[in-house]
Order: sequence, then structure tokens, then C-alpha cells
Amino acid sequence: MSSPTDKTQERAVALRYKTDRDRAPQVLAKGGGWIARRIIEEARAHGIPLREDPLLVEALIGLDLYQEIPQELYQVIAEIYVFLYQVKNEAFSSG
Repeated sequence: MSSPTDKTQERAVALRYKTDRDRAPQVLAKGGGWIARRIIEEARAHGIPLREDPLLVEALIGLDLYQEIPQELYQVIAEIYVFLYQVKNEAFSSG
């Protein structure tokens, strides 16, 4: 059984970024255990690609909900958005 401080517990963070509304990506949902599994299930149900990055999740899990990501994470988050854009375009062009 995992305790809340167990580093092996499954964790997930969902980000939101609306270019017409947000200055920077924000934490939309976060959690460990069953909450993490639910976040992942919802992403899959809506066709949202997932990216596994335990170090990034560790950095984001401490942020408050709806808090903008810090500037120190802009580069890595931008790389993830490029990855998601490429995955979406590949899926669109092959389907």
C-alpha cells in the first residue's frame, strides 16, 4: 500500500493553456493514487496524448490548482506542447 509520502505512488498533473485567455499554462488537475489514475483515464477518454515525465510531475505537483507554471518550466512545457502538436498532426494525417 502506498502512503502519501511514498515516492513510488502514481502521480499525474494536467495542464491547461488557452492562448486567447491564459498568459502561461496552468495546473488544471493534480494528484496521486486513484486521482492520478482518474486524470489519466479522462485524458485517454478525450484522446489527449500522455507524456510520462516523473521529474516534471514532481516539479508541478507542488503548485496550486489554476496556478500558472513558473518561468523556469516554460522551456520544458513548450517542448511538451510541440510533442503534443506533432502527435495530433500525425494522427490527423494518418486518419
